[in-house]
Amino acid sequence: MDEPRSSKGQSGLVQAALFGECPACGARTLFAGWVRFAPRCRACGHDFAAYNVGDGPAAFLILVIGALVSAFAVVLQVQASPPFWVHILLWVPLTFAFVILSLRVSKAAMLIHEARAEVREGRLDGDEKGSR
Repeated sequence: MDEPRSSKGQSGLVQAALFGECPACGARTLFAGWVRFAPRCRACGHDFAAYNVGDGPAAFLILVIGALVSAFAVVLQVQASPPFWVHILLWVPLTFAFVILSLRVSKAAMLIHEARAEVREGRLDGDEKGSR
């Protein structure tokens, strides 16, 4: 099933996150490195630094992927009883790869969702600049 498109005619959240699309114009300019956001869109100038993705995606991925890898490691140990070095050679690189590969997509999804939902800092009524 295809992701629904946004009201602005842009890609759905999953496709936009997979390809690193700008939430404003849809150009594939969200990243400057593998998991590092560009400061702004090279096509339309949209400011990506205005969004606070933080460590949420990384913490969530480490918990989920850590639980899955631990479960698979226990199953492997119970079924085959391999030596400890097999676990190290198998699970350390797999865990690293899964976290890094999924981190890019999850960070992009969070930023795009924040942009489309127009998430801003908390403000008090009548206070345009926010309270600090």
